[in-house]
Amino acid sequence: MLQQLLLVSLLGFTTAGLPCTQIFPSQQPPATADKVRPSDVAALSYIGLDEHSTELSTVLSKLTELLTVFSPGLISPLADENNINVPQYLHQSTLTEQANQVSLSLTSNQDIDVNGDWKLVLVFVRVDQFCPCEQQQVPFLLRRVVEDVDDALKLLHSQLKRTIVSVVLWDGEQDSFPRKCPCVGTNTEGELRLQKALLCQVLQESLDDLMVQKRWYSDRDDFTVALQDAPFTRDLSSVVTGKPLSESKLSKHTDELMVQLWTKLLQSSAEQHKNEDNGNIFTLPCPTEDQPFLRTERNSPSYHHSVASPLDQAFTGTEMPCEDLSPSSSTPTSVHELRPGDIKVVAAVGDSLTAGNGIASSPNNILDVLRQYRGLSWSVGGDENLTTVTTLPNILKHFNHNVTGYSVGIGKQDTPGAFLNQAVAGAKSRNVPLQVQTLVTRMKNDSRINFESDWKLITVFIGGNDICDHCSNSLLFSVQNYVQNVRESLDYLHKEVPRALVNLVEVLHITPLREMHLDKSLKCPTWLVNILCPCVIMPKSNSDALQVLENINRGYQHELHEIVESGRYDTRPDFTVVIQPFFREIIVPRLPDGRPDRSFFSADCFHLSQKSQTLMARSLWNNMLEPLGNKTSKQEFNSSIELKCPTKDSPFIRTYNNSNYIYSGPSPTTAPIPNWGSDFSCKNFAPSDTQPTSVHKLRPSDIQVVAALGDSITAGTGAKSKNLLELNREYKGVSWSIGADQALETVTTLPNILKKFNPLLKGFSKGQGSWQKGFNMAVAGAKTLELPAQVQALIRAMKGNKDVDFKKDWKLVTVLIGANDLCNYCLDQNNLSPKNYSHNLMLSLDMLYKEVPRLLVNVVDIMQISVLKTVKKNTLGCSLLQRTSCPCVINPTENPPEFEQIKQINHKYQVEMENLISGGRYDGKEDFAVVLQPFLHNSFIPHIGVGEVDTSFFSVDCFHISERAHAEMAVALWNNMLEPVGRKQAYNNFTYDRSKIHCPSQVSPFIFTKINSLPAPPVTTTAPATDSTTSILPSSGTLPRCPSSLPVWVPVVVGIVSFLAGITISWLILSCLRRRKSKEEADRVEMRGTGF
Repeated sequence: MLQQLLLVSLLGFTTAGLPCTQIFPSQQPPATADKVRPSDVAALSYIGLDEHSTELSTVLSKLTELLTVFSPGLISPLADENNINVPQYLHQSTLTEQANQVSLSLTSNQDIDVNGDWKLVLVFVRVDQFCPCEQQQVPFLLRRVVEDVDDALKLLHSQLKRTIVSVVLWDGEQDSFPRKCPCVGTNTEGELRLQKALLCQVLQESLDDLMVQKRWYSDRDDFTVALQDAPFTRDLSSVVTGKPLSESKLSKHTDELMVQLWTKLLQSSAEQHKNEDNGNIFTLPCPTEDQPFLRTERNSPSYHHSVASPLDQAFTGTEMPCEDLSPSSSTPTSVHELRPGDIKVVAAVGDSLTAGNGIASSPNNILDVLRQYRGLSWSVGGDENLTTVTTLPNILKHFNHNVTGYSVGIGKQDTPGAFLNQAVAGAKSRNVPLQVQTLVTRMKNDSRINFESDWKLITVFIGGNDICDHCSNSLLFSVQNYVQNVRESLDYLHKEVPRALVNLVEVLHITPLREMHLDKSLKCPTWLVNILCPCVIMPKSNSDALQVLENINRGYQHELHEIVESGRYDTRPDFTVVIQPFFREIIVPRLPDGRPDRSFFSADCFHLSQKSQTLMARSLWNNMLEPLGNKTSKQEFNSSIELKCPTKDSPFIRTYNNSNYIYSGPSPTTAPIPNWGSDFSCKNFAPSDTQPTSVHKLRPSDIQVVAALGDSITAGTGAKSKNLLELNREYKGVSWSIGADQALETVTTLPNILKKFNPLLKGFSKGQGSWQKGFNMAVAGAKTLELPAQVQALIRAMKGNKDVDFKKDWKLVTVLIGANDLCNYCLDQNNLSPKNYSHNLMLSLDMLYKEVPRLLVNVVDIMQISVLKTVKKNTLGCSLLQRTSCPCVINPTENPPEFEQIKQINHKYQVEMENLISGGRYDGKEDFAVVLQPFLHNSFIPHIGVGEVDTSFFSVDCFHISERAHAEMAVALWNNMLEPVGRKQAYNNFTYDRSKIHCPSQVSPFIFTKINSLPAPPVTTTAPATDSTTSILPSSGTLPRCPSSLPVWVPVVVGIVSFLAGITISWLILSCLRRRKSKEEADRVEMRGTGF
């Protein structure tokens, strides 16, 4: 009783912060499973985990904490939020064995009324347990997994009463799939990603079939099984990159998984599970008055894939209308006089659309999408003949029966049947150079091909997967990198292959693909395509992310033209590259009722069916016969496309020469950039109505004083130097964090941005040297050991400046230090250790914390200094001085132990800094905050060629940074300040763009700190709730609580008082009961004595 009273008192204290404020408890214990509410659940159990399931254990711990809000007495193996260890019974090998242990555990637990209490059991089916090495193994292994699930569910059904079982498909922890499926080790990254996604989908469908067959095990009212309609998957950025998540991203992802799991458990529709702020704030659905129950098939019927309408299998052959099929009278020597009949070799490179994934897959056989039907591939397949299979080679066979190189049958690129179809499923543009090298080697070594004299037709089609993943790494998949990869591939063909015409097919306009996943009636597996192509499917309509996608797509298309129009591939008569643009615009095929026509897609609604491939082959052929400047640039899938024919006037495959087309030449050279200023578009300039007293309510306009601490980067050393004589000059006026020369339009610095909000800003530096340095206390060559002295000098300068109201003015101090520590680490490892680095930083921040009121401190993460080794230039400054400036990084050779040690120490510096700042040491004052700005955490240096670093970001010694880099760092710092803690961009994006400066929003007008990065408290209302939601943010463990506007000590004191009050009341009640009981005992004794 005492425990219950304490719990009630504590819950009463935190009611305002509960995730769901209206719980809708049952008036009477429900008798049927479809009437069970979250508050009715007395016990939560789960099976399917193992000792490696740390991420899933964390998710379940958070779910248990949430469910305890509804059912305070909940019994669960993870009821203790600090216990995320997997219980021993989950170490059993099969689900059936684990189910048996769970049943025994529940029936033997004396705190549970096994016949009266409702129980919730989560069954996790792991995809990495389903590991077919050959496709013919799939039915057997699939049956084994499903039988194990069936046996486990039947056991639970026989042993437990009043139970709801929720079955969840789980794709496993990081790297678990290749670890448990060693046979996939030879697959490429893209192939592995596709294989895992499709195995996940086929297992999901098989479990759904089991549920339908067993009627959800609901032959009793008090037992049922529900299958969650989408599997648990790892974070998509981790899927894309193959790299483990950072601690903050992992915390965010476990929050997201918890929300997904909770959403699927509720009767409420999944439409409630939305996210805001670019996916950074999750909306937690709550039971509503209309839909208060846990989901079962009876109260929330689900869609089942087996009822999907079959896809239309259209006729895929084509009639040949052409009459003149003859080749040239003699083998032509010019590519501009090449007839279709002259082509003897066909070849292709690309991705899964050319590899043929899923072309002939049946509508309900999604796993068959893994099969590569190369013989049916639009540009290079050669199965059967044109009357049954429409492909470019089958068209060419009518002109030359001896054409070769085409692929036949089914298989990967290294199988004999693939021949010159060297496309690889999942490939991106960076993979094509290797594909063309393999292709050329095969051509040279095959006896069927006369490499020197045979005319070759090579089709290059790549870029869809780059677009699909561009949002995971905007630098890696930038337009510039895409074009560079394609250019490298074409350059190799141009150099190595005689007598060749290259079809360069424009990357398809991919945005219309979204329509297949916006219309829910099509029953497409959208969650699967989210894995395969997240950057296309996930953006919201009319969002900035969708516009970025469109810009990237169009940028890819445009730059392909720039390559070809430059004329670089028309330097000899036997080679040319022709853009074939039929995919520039896509008209989505539609059914008579206006919905998208799914029959043009394979079973996954992502790859294209044979129906589409047929039209693509016809369109490519027609493009080849259309003159440059007048080619069809729109693919209308609903239209019937008739084959065009060569004519007497135009018998040749069209090139720029025989089209009388004049290349526009390369784009005009961009005029020299006159300055590194930035454009400013922010409209919300207003300061706070009254001067804020809390740093967490600080707007840019409220900042009155700026200052900076650090080394030569902040001192501005060499920023505008043109020669070695100017290298030691300190151009403080252009320093990224503290300079303020001229104005933002010509010099981009943090103060020049802030002056747009507050023209009366003080403390910035100007010009050269120390005359107008303001509060720029940075010293060239400084190490962290010297940082406390800079802090002391700054405090003295601020207190002594008559223009600064030291107590009332809001101050912004930026700290960047540590590069010199790393550069000299090998010379003094003891004093420059990570612990000493952290200690000196702590001493400096402690001084600011104790002595400076109204202060926000930006601590900028130290860069990955090893990238400096790639900065090379054949000058005295970039060889001798660079080595002198940073000997421990520049001098070691590429991969010796010393260099690897520096990279490890660099990482430890970053970890020490993060631990210091995130540890809460500086959270005790309302007018002080330290924020880690991580834009340099993962450092990139832009390239201007293959392996050539863009040295315009560096001064004449290739070590100090130039004004251009200062401008980029200023923008990156400012943008970091406007990003919530835990979701800040942790890499630099140094690409020239005058419009990169972000603006404070109306919703979030403040500079972000740890406290104001948390969500606002949920809004409650007395009106009946139909869709009760609240926002939660990623956290490191427990569900986050909303910040209070009261001083930090108030909730603590109130909590302690409430706690003690609860204990006191409990003690009084128990004492009263004890006295009453004692009195009754005394009365009974007295009565017994009288009777005797």
